[in-house]
Amino acid sequence: MIVTDERVARFVSEKLGFGLCPPYSVVGIEVDGQIIGGVLLNFFEGADVHISVAGRGWGRDFLRRLGEYVFDQLGCLRATLITEQPAVISLGKKLGGEVEGCLRNHFGTGRDGTIIGILRENYRYGRLPEIPAPLN
Repeated sequence: MIVTDERVARFVSEKLGFGLCPPYSVVGIEVDGQIIGGVLLNFFEGADVHISVAGRGWGRDFLRRLGEYVFDQLGCLRATLITEQPAVISLGKKLGGEVEGCLRNHFGTGRDGTIIGILRENYRYGRLPEIPAPLN
């Protein structure tokens, strides 16, 4: 079940090991009353939003809905992930993202952050191509 309450923010924050400050939006995956995966979106800048992820359960329907929210509802041209976790780098690439750089010591001394950018046109999960307007 997809949920959007504060339990998701707590889950993501606890799994990442640091606090995440509002304002933010959250989308999570709940199974048997427990949050098993969550996405927290913050630093919304119009064309871009930062995404923090934790957990598991990223099915096609969840990823399609996430893309619809980020790219259609918010109108972003890109989403940015910053992580030190190889699994998140892999997920970002699976979604159509590319590694764009490194933030040295981003998560503490010797803990660099890898920047992954996912562009609207490269997002792979369930987004239908734009339908061209009819020619008159």
